[in-house]
Amino acid sequence: MLRVDELCFAYPNTAEPYGFSLAAAPGEITAVSGASGSGKSTLLDLLAGFLTPTSGSIVLDGQQLVPLPPEQRPVSLLLQSESLFEHLSAGRNIALGLPARIPKASVHQQVEAALAEVGLSGIGAQPAATLSGGQKQRVALARTLLRARPVLLLDEPFSALDDQTRAVIRDLVRTLTVRHGWHTILVSHHNDDILALASRRYHLADRKLVAD
Repeated sequence: MLRVDELCFAYPNTAEPYGFSLAAAPGEITAVSGASGSGKSTLLDLLAGFLTPTSGSIVLDGQQLVPLPPEQRPVSLLLQSESLFEHLSAGRNIALGLPARIPKASVHQQVEAALAEVGLSGIGAQPAATLSGGQKQRVALARTLLRARPVLLLDEPFSALDDQTRAVIRDLVRTLTVRHGWHTILVSHHNDDILALASRRYHLADRKLVAD
């Protein structure tokens, strides 16, 4: 389990801190909703290690994550903008998820396997700039596969997609979460995404996270 217990954070010159407590199980998607500015992105930044809480804990399978810097946390982040390098090929973008010391033959093999798992076999050499929005999100998910990090944070990852592509990528996220036992946390203000995916639901209001 991933457990966030009484995690507190306050921005400078802010009177009231945010308070977060939640639990996320492996193979399940936990959704966090809330109005714009309610603190959803703040929660993700705390989980990823980009912000440091004033108190509280983040524990994954008995390991305390708060002392770890972002690069050492077992966390991947998928954003609305996919975070791909447009001038690189799809395969090169995916390979960025692998350590530099891995032999080239192994890199190619792992990249092709990841592309196949997200339904994009054979496009490794294609420039990222030429891909559709749905293909870019699939490439970003493939890169996540190679990182072998069990916590996946999704920050409005479907917002830029049309309805048909949105449904396809949602199904892919659900499938990969179950297959790899990820603790997936979805931040969204789209109720249809939450209804389609979430096993657990939380809502942010008045700087506090409460279970729905």
